[in-house]
Amino acid sequence: MWKFVLTGLVITFFFLTGCSAESTGSKEDGKLAIVTTIAQIAEPMSVIGGDKVEVNSLMGPGVDPHLYTATQGDIQKMEGADIIFYSGLHLEANMVKVFEEIGKTRPVLAIGEVNPEEKLLKEEEGAIDPHIWFDIDLWKESLDAATNELKKALPEDSDYFENNKQAYFEKLDTLKEEAKAQLKTLPADKRVLVTAHDAFGYFGRMLDIEVVGLQGLSTEAEIGLSDIEETIQLLVENQVPAVFIESSINPASINAVIEGAKKEGLDIELGGELFSDAMGDADTEEGTYIGMYEHNVSTIYEALSRGVE
Repeated sequence: MWKFVLTGLVITFFFLTGCSAESTGSKEDGKLAIVTTIAQIAEPMSVIGGDKVEVNSLMGPGVDPHLYTATQGDIQKMEGADIIFYSGLHLEANMVKVFEEIGKTRPVLAIGEVNPEEKLLKEEEGAIDPHIWFDIDLWKESLDAATNELKKALPEDSDYFENNKQAYFEKLDTLKEEAKAQLKTLPADKRVLVTAHDAFGYFGRMLDIEVVGLQGLSTEAEIGLSDIEETIQLLVENQVPAVFIESSINPASINAVIEGAKKEGLDIELGGELFSDAMGDADTEEGTYIGMYEHNVSTIYEALSRGVE
């Protein structure tokens, strides 16, 4: 209930202070002012935009976008932006109405929603999986759409943005091939990735790994005792050596799985911390999209390869 009240207050504040405001941007230094929700958008766009843009991410390390509600400070940042990018597909569910209102005065793009629906994963109930940055090809399509917005805003710099994008995409292609090559060396029955919530579906599809998330696509979903028990049985049957926590998710459910599997006689351990809905600190390798992805791949490989000859 309080979540809806707070959202209403934020939107009311927007109507009173920013609904009719024009984009101010960073025109004094000639840079395009960009605001994003998640760092998985912000960091790549800072690479593609180079010295022509100034990028500000609303959500930092450890922040869960499923539960995030826009603050008064966020509204002010968006009011000062030339362009706003968010992932969409119900990831930032509590901010949709804010985006709709601020989109009346400046470009606001849900970059995840440019991909054809037939390429997206869905739950049995029909909900679309919003974690598309784990499919490198889909994320390239999303970043391409964002780059086109930069070109519209600064057409004189179109070639600059395109060249930066192509150079960055070459690195993403290399990342994809290296990740596939490394994880392919794991035995098929050991390629089981168990995490706190179902954020790694696209990762699993691209890299041929079975993925089990204790919660659903959103961290608002409830975890039942049956979910934990079924996961434990899967781990025991496949003798999976490790499970993983996520940087933005409470580890309690994973700890319960570890304890339950040990009671069943399985020698299992915590494989490490993965980045799912949030990336690492901005001044670290894990604070970059490529570094975050490499961290996840190496952490998963090292943990699941334990005992494999």
